[in-house]
Amino acid sequence: MENIRNFCIIAHIDHGKSTLADRLLQQTGTVTGRDMQAQLLDDMDLERERGITIKSHAIQMAYKFEDKDYTLNLIDTPGHVDFSYEVSRSIAACEGALLIVDASQGIEAQTISNLYLALEHDLEIIPVLNKIDLPGAMPDEVADQIIDLIGCEREDIIHASGKTGVGVDDILAAIVHRVPAPKGKVEEPLQAMIFDSVFNSFRGIEVIFRVFNGSVKKGDKVKFVATGKTYDADEIGILGLEQKPQKEISAGNVGYLISGIKVAKEVKVGDTITHVDRPTQEMIKGFEDVKPMVFAGIYPVETTDYEELRASMEKLQLNDASLVWEPETSAALGFGFRCGFLGMLHMEIIQERLEREFDMTVITTVPSVQFKAVMSDGTEKAINAPSEMPDPTRVSHIEEPFIRAQIISKADFVGPIISLCIDKRGEIKNQVYLTSDRVELTFELPLSEIVFDFFDKLKTISRGYASLDYELIGLRQSKMVKLDIMLNGEPVDALSAVVHRDKAYDWGKRLCEKLKELLPRQMFEIAVQASIGTKIIARESVKAMRKNVLAKCYGGDISRKRKLLDKQKKGKKRMRQVGNVEIPQDAFMAVLKLD
Repeated sequence: MENIRNFCIIAHIDHGKSTLADRLLQQTGTVTGRDMQAQLLDDMDLERERGITIKSHAIQMAYKFEDKDYTLNLIDTPGHVDFSYEVSRSIAACEGALLIVDASQGIEAQTISNLYLALEHDLEIIPVLNKIDLPGAMPDEVADQIIDLIGCEREDIIHASGKTGVGVDDILAAIVHRVPAPKGKVEEPLQAMIFDSVFNSFRGIEVIFRVFNGSVKKGDKVKFVATGKTYDADEIGILGLEQKPQKEISAGNVGYLISGIKVAKEVKVGDTITHVDRPTQEMIKGFEDVKPMVFAGIYPVETTDYEELRASMEKLQLNDASLVWEPETSAALGFGFRCGFLGMLHMEIIQERLEREFDMTVITTVPSVQFKAVMSDGTEKAINAPSEMPDPTRVSHIEEPFIRAQIISKADFVGPIISLCIDKRGEIKNQVYLTSDRVELTFELPLSEIVFDFFDKLKTISRGYASLDYELIGLRQSKMVKLDIMLNGEPVDALSAVVHRDKAYDWGKRLCEKLKELLPRQMFEIAVQASIGTKIIARESVKAMRKNVLAKCYGGDISRKRKLLDKQKKGKKRMRQVGNVEIPQDAFMAVLKLD
């Protein structure tokens, strides 16, 4: 066991984690030149297209160093704040972490938050300065930032380049020397933690776990503690580029288990695996339950696909444990699910994966956050969707979630960033100059304001330099109202939103204007109205398409024309009473892109 090293790679987005992981795999001979491709571990189409890591990936490397054979278990993690749950799971399965910082960009917000996650679990941190071959690299300045952040010595920082392969040997040597070997006793009862799972349509669910104590052999009877289910370990093995079956996996190692589990609900990420005949007495303290930030409804386009969508969501949840969902119904869209996501990018990725991997076409409603209504009689009610908003006369007040946001940016952009945050009802709490040119701003903002387009706007005004990290700090009282959108006098619950009273009029007006552009014209006029309770605050009309009934009257008396026009008008009126309006998918998403 003293020759095993478990480590993960953490960094901000685009600091070169996946490229560096490629070099480590090549250097240790885990992957041959023929199988090599860029960002080898990002095996999902979406990851390749967007150039981001969405899932953390585990892979085992064999490395010979100073005449000893070492086993290195690497877990490559995502860098985006929306996938920080993946990072926290990887960290729980490791003893050390490579903290990668881009030499041309310096330390950014996600670097700091991932570092704190790692320090909470007492991981050994190895700082790596990546991309030193770039013309814009500033190795000395960035090294100073790293020393300020983690208090290491200057010679502890490894200079590397994922592109050219400089410094990769130093990184491998540092992993062997600095990362502690796993502590655990092989003779104790089996105690292993599930940190990931994958659905395989041929073999059922593959569980990926890390053994802390004891060992598991092929054919053993194992029990999942949280769900209480027992299984036979049909196949166990280690994760190379392909799965490699083994006879036994003992303490300190990472492996996979296949036992023909069919039902997705039976596997919980963070659960403990133990033997049936010699169970462990304590569960492993895994990681916190996921806290969804953004809630949105996902509905099948065809109502008959509801059960199929449920099965797809269960399989997707195996692969992405940060997805939380429960069934809900909507008057406009029928049966569907209320889903909790960690952010807008996460929501977009889930929607794409449902369409690609499971062939489900879905409609996503307007995202919102979870509010809390305190009733006049003192009871509290959670509001996940605008349709759950109780009658305003029975509510004493409404509380909304607030976050503490850390924004790190160049000093030139401080003014625009502060005005953006104040426009989003935020207040500035702190402003620290990290260097003469980089500043860290701390704000407290309502979560509902940053859900939609805050990150995009922040990137725009800072020319891509600013980085954002946020954490929930609790609920505060706010004046929130439910804004309804009505088409032809019928409220469309999928378009309603909970907004702050001061912004409701402006929001309603812009939304009506947007819907006027997006709704297809009908044979009758459609009234698009925004209302708070019974009070209409904005209205637009989508004009009717009409046939020219006067074409056959050339000249002649006005009364003949009048008669034809009145007849047409009557028909339009009747159509309007029985006609219903089909709302295209982009109208639902219009709410997101109001600006």
